[in-house]
Amino acid sequence: MPFLTAHNWQISWTPLLVLGYLFYLLLGAMVFQLLEKQAETHSQDQFHLQKLKFLQNYTCLDKQALEKFIQVLLEAWEKGINPERNSTNPSNWDFSNSFFFAGTVVTTIGYGNRSPSTVAGQVFCVFYALFGVPLNLAFLNQLGKGLNAHLITLERWVQKPGHDQVVQRLAVAVFLTAGTLLFLVFPPLVFSYVEGWSYGEGFYFTFITLSTIGFGDYVVGANPSKHYIPLYRSLTAIWIVFGLAWLALVFNVGADLMEKFLQLKWHKPDLSLVEGAPTKLEDEPEQPRIHIPS
Repeated sequence: MPFLTAHNWQISWTPLLVLGYLFYLLLGAMVFQLLEKQAETHSQDQFHLQKLKFLQNYTCLDKQALEKFIQVLLEAWEKGINPERNSTNPSNWDFSNSFFFAGTVVTTIGYGNRSPSTVAGQVFCVFYALFGVPLNLAFLNQLGKGLNAHLITLERWVQKPGHDQVVQRLAVAVFLTAGTLLFLVFPPLVFSYVEGWSYGEGFYFTFITLSTIGFGDYVVGANPSKHYIPLYRSLTAIWIVFGLAWLALVFNVGADLMEKFLQLKWHKPDLSLVEGAPTKLEDEPEQPRIHIPS
């Protein structure tokens, strides 16, 4: 575990990094809520005013009027505004939704279904991401080191005398299975229940999110006609952070295995050469290995 040394005191900066990361998310949530909620309320008022004027002017809808009204509904839906005005519907920029949005910014997921509409919010988003993305990378790196340390401990344990290779493979399989269940298998069940998706859609959203692809075709808590508990999106944001670290570790392990496989493939000696003759690998100096970042 990394330590800071000051005046003969050793201080672990890992808890400080975790606290700083959480504080940064909370700070971003409060600022986004402050900058965007009032603008959202103004947009909702404008939309409902237009709807009332529309219904007053068009008592009998024709094709052109219907298409215009549909266009108004689509614009409102894209902004996350519920066409049926209801004071019980939560704001798109309440603290829970703002916290979730801050998490999608620093993790670079960027679903695209919600974005700042004010100039102040857009400028703050730029600087928030400028410092938040490196902080998120440092946090995930430290979290990944912790998971990797457990893997190394597990590997040393299974390599002790009396622990054969079958036990080693079984231990790794247990680690991968537990992470898969926790981050990829069980969450779609929750999303299917809350969002009304099929399990396949929930699993698709789970992987697209944790891999930071983030198409935005499926987003949790984005249906204006549904009522969500306040902690739903905040808990989802926390799940995303730890799921990112786990899946990144899996990707790194997969990349290392693929790299080793390719090295064996490329460095395989030519068996057709005469026995005892130096191989090409022995004649040529070893070339530096190029590391391709994942």
